[in-house]
Parts: sequence; C-alpha cells; structure tokens
Amino acid sequence: MNSATLQYLASVPAPPRLARLPRDKHGRLVPWFVGYVDGQPDHRVVRPGGITEALRFNQCFLCGQALGAYKAFVLGPMCTINRVSAEPPSHKDCAEYAARACPFLTHPHMRRRDNLPEDTVEPDGTMCPRNPGVCVVWTTRRFDKKPMLQLFDVGDPTEVTWWREGRPATYGEALDGLVAGLGVLQEEAEKDPRPLLARASLTHQYEAALLHLPGNAA
Repeated sequence: MNSATLQYLASVPAPPRLARLPRDKHGRLVPWFVGYVDGQPDHRVVRPGGITEALRFNQCFLCGQALGAYKAFVLGPMCTINRVSAEPPSHKDCAEYAARACPFLTHPHMRRRDNLPEDTVEPDGTMCPRNPGVCVVWTTRRFDKKPMLQLFDVGDPTEVTWWREGRPATYGEALDGLVAGLGVLQEEAEKDPRPLLARASLTHQYEAALLHLPGNAA
C-alpha cells in the first residue's frame, strides 16, 4: 500500500465508536470482526465466532458495539439486486466510514489477494471476485438470516447511498456497477433448474434495484 493511500486513509475521520479500535502496522483501523493470522490482523478474514456473536448480541460488525433500530449493510452493486449480504449489519456511520476508508472499496483497481490462510472457509452464496468500483450503504430496520446459510436478506431500505473512491457516486457510476452485477447474476440464473422463472425473477429484482440509484426516488 503506497504512502498516498495511507495518507488518505489517515485523513478520513472515524466515528467515535470506531476510533477506539486498535490500528495495524500501516495505521489502519482494525474492525471488530477482523481475524488475526500469525499475530497480525488480516482484514480479509472474519475471526472465529465473529458472525455468530454479532447476531447473538446485536453487535455492529465493524465496531462491536450494540446496534439500534437501524442497521446498515455495506454491499456491492450486485447485492442491491438480490438483496443478500454475507456479512451482518453495522451502524450507519460505521458503514459509511468503511465506504470512505476501506482500501478495497475506495480503490476501483485494487484486486483481492488469493493467498488466504489454509483453513479459511469461503462464505455462502455467490461472491463476485472483481472489484465493482462502487459500493452501497443499505440502511434498513429489518433483516433476516437465511435458513441453513450464513447469508442475510437485507430487507427493504430506509436509505441507500452509493460510494466511489471515498465520495458519493454519480448516477452513471452507480448504474455501471449495477449493470456489471446483473451480468454475474444472469450467469447464475442460467444454471437454475428453472431458468425461465429465474430470469423473470431477476428482471423484477433488477428493476426494483434501479429505483435506489442516486437521484431516483424509491
């Protein structure tokens, strides 16, 4: 990570709940959920029991403190279509900090590293390995855990904000990310035992997602 990136991350003010957390050797905040590998935090890895504890005790996935009535999910554009998250919710201000300060979310050309620890378990569902270039903070009052899966239905939103490179995304940037996410889901729909029904359902979900683009009224 270059010095310009680290300087930018240091300039983003953290909410008080996050500011109390430790920092890694690069000066980045270490979110509550992060697992440690060989004594060092690995931001790609959820610590053992992190998801279970967040749900059981109604804790923010990023700061670890109690959540209120509103829950915020940090999503990729694809997830605004199928409304599924592999991670539990956070406070809105914590989620917006992640959208502004997470290196992967704020640098569209950054790629995921593949050298994960050997005992790492992949999350349930379909993950898009590419960097979508934009991310979404999806705030809601209600979400549900899917039966038998470590996935969450994020429910209907009370507010949706789109972000790119640490700033609010434009309509065009958000639409580009949404269209790219649609392509991934279309590939999955073709694998469904009932592809015609899956395609029809996906079209309905996509049209609903369009209502939540910046500047559109849902």
